Amino acid sequence: MTTTDDLGDFTIEIADQVESFCVAVREIAAGEDPDYAISLLLLETSQILLAGGRLGAISDVVPDERFEPDAGFDPDIEGIRTSLANLLEPIDEHAALFDPYSDEPEVFTSRLSDDITDVMSDLLHGLQHYRAGRASEALWWWQFSYLSNWGSTASSALRALHSVVSHVRLDTPMDDTIRVEDHLLAETVHEVHKS
Repeated sequence: MTTTDDLGDFTIEIADQVESFCVAVREIAAGEDPDYAISLLLLETSQILLAGGRLGAISDVVPDERFEPDAGFDPDIEGIRTSLANLLEPIDEHAALFDPYSDEPEVFTSRLSDDITDVMSDLLHGLQHYRAGRASEALWWWQFSYLSNWGSTASSALRALHSVVSHVRLDTPMDDTIRVEDHLLAETVHEVHKS
């Protein structure tokens, strides 16, 4: 067990990473730079999984209160989900694996827009506790929801985004009907080939 009194700086760092991810996803969904969406989502998802890995590596966080205080209404992120779905339309749907260690691993269809906003929803719930001055509750929530939900969801999204980037960078078509334009990837490939 870990006492949250010993984790003050750690909690601040996790809160900063959570805030950064949520701000970035909002900006990406706003579509100001749609040509960079895939690359930026890959980077942001990788970064939040680093925070999750740190949460998974520490001992169990025990909140100060036995029952979770009411955090208020969760922010409405349906608009973000819809914007991401529109932005990622050609690649939004992907195959995912439920549990690689189950007796019969289940493959199912998921959507990047759903995955990313589901992660964001879990993170925002903890952020509400953090902003209300309940740092131990926020840290407990982020750790618990990482282990129970958003860690696997973000990992699935990262795998799908990585696959898209790999197909683009290695110039291997994903499907005859799917064309992906990501200027950040194109610029990176161009720079690598110039060297």
